[in-house]
Amino acid sequence: MKEIDAFVKRLHYFDEKFKLFIKQNNAYLIGEYLALCQIIDGYSAFIINPANEEHWNNLEQSIEIVSLVENLRNNASVCVRIIEKYRALELRDKSEEITGYFRNIEDCIEKEFGGFQITNQSKVLLVGSGSFPITLLRIAERTGAEVFGIDIDDEAIHLGKHVVNKLGSHLSIQIDNKSVGELEVIQQISHIIFSSTVSCKYDILGQLYDLTNKDVRIAMRYGNGLKSLFNYPMQKVDETKWYIVEEIIHPQSVFDVILYQKCNDLTR
Repeated sequence: MKEIDAFVKRLHYFDEKFKLFIKQNNAYLIGEYLALCQIIDGYSAFIINPANEEHWNNLEQSIEIVSLVENLRNNASVCVRIIEKYRALELRDKSEEITGYFRNIEDCIEKEFGGFQITNQSKVLLVGSGSFPITLLRIAERTGAEVFGIDIDDEAIHLGKHVVNKLGSHLSIQIDNKSVGELEVIQQISHIIFSSTVSCKYDILGQLYDLTNKDVRIAMRYGNGLKSLFNYPMQKVDETKWYIVEEIIHPQSVFDVILYQKCNDLTR
């Protein structure tokens, strides 16, 4: 019981820290940035710790805990966006040191699509590209694919374009504040990645069935169980439209990936 109490106390600690940084954040000050990076890295390590998974499984899902989890997920997402914006504003060169959280994201990119290989003929869309679109840069750099990013945050779009111009001006990357329905190239998109912190990702997936071509591949980042502290969890989909091809579990990552394909394109 003491271990569970200590676990919950730790959750409250992270939530209070996140709320404090969100309240105090101004001008992306270097001191605040470094301290926030440490908290996010500590939170990431907490989430992928197997011992904490056991505590999570033994935790009673009361109204208080459900509310706390929702607050943590939302506040952690806001704090990551603050870090992204600071990195974009202070960008110097490619050798810039990155935090553990972003290194964690980078390490997962290679395995993102499993058997759904991305080539230089692919057109890749990232839903929720953010201020520091590391996924777009890595995919374009390593595969030569044409990549697109969309986000609903105007400042993130502006900063994301700045980062791309600085680090990937030679690459085919386009970032816009548009919905999937507003993208002129949506019918040509071959691969779509959903950021794990996009709250309405399954609503958007529902829209994509009629908008996309028959061969489109979907990689949905998500987090169930303890990982739901940092990510929106997996939801059921319309089984007449979407089929789960593969679930890619990353024990040392803050999120996992589930791959979808249109049902009418599969031979089962």
